Amino acid sequence: MLCRAVLLCLLLLAPQTRASSIEWECAAPQPSCRSVFIVHSAWHAAIVLRKGDIASDRVPELADFPDAQFVEFSWGDKDYFPNPDAGVFAGLKAAFWSSGSVLHLVGLSSDWQAFYAGAAIIELRLMPAAYERLLDFVSKTFSRPAAGDRAQSHPGLFVHSYFYPATRKFSLLKTCNSWVAKALESAGLPIAPSYVITAGQLAEQIGKLNQSR
Repeated sequence: MLCRAVLLCLLLLAPQTRASSIEWECAAPQPSCRSVFIVHSAWHAAIVLRKGDIASDRVPELADFPDAQFVEFSWGDKDYFPNPDAGVFAGLKAAFWSSGSVLHLVGLSSDWQAFYAGAAIIELRLMPAAYERLLDFVSKTFSRPAAGDRAQSHPGLFVHSYFYPATRKFSLLKTCNSWVAKALESAGLPIAPSYVITAGQLAEQIGKLNQSR
């Protein structure tokens, strides 16, 4: 993905700050807790949520995935992301002169982990209020014609996937990985998106959360 071009341009060190998890983390199994899965490869990160945990009025685009059990959400430059064969120039254009962004949604089955062979999967258990804050961030990333309307869909990279116009501007410092970090920060997790460009930096910060438990 675009993060290949980003990695060639800049690497930042992850911060050393730590904060309490009391406002977001389910310390013990509870029926009201919600799982958020962060999936990342060497270059790209995405959020996977259980479709049944998402109210249809919060993300009306889920109507495009009637048979899905889980849904992946990821974000990127509107020209580079949909074109996996884009070259270095296209990557640099996205990093420095992006003309917009898109969300990519993928409908997944109950055995969705098999879709991500070779990728790392991290599960975070969120309190209901934290989960709703994350969902609100994701929902507001869609660029919709009017409140409650579905964003216009375009064919995605895989079967059962679509691109949607998005808010927020992609740049060298605002990548697919920092978007995931921002979503987690919005939920209340002690994540610093400004120190996240690569998937590795995102994973490092999440790993420190696990170490503090």
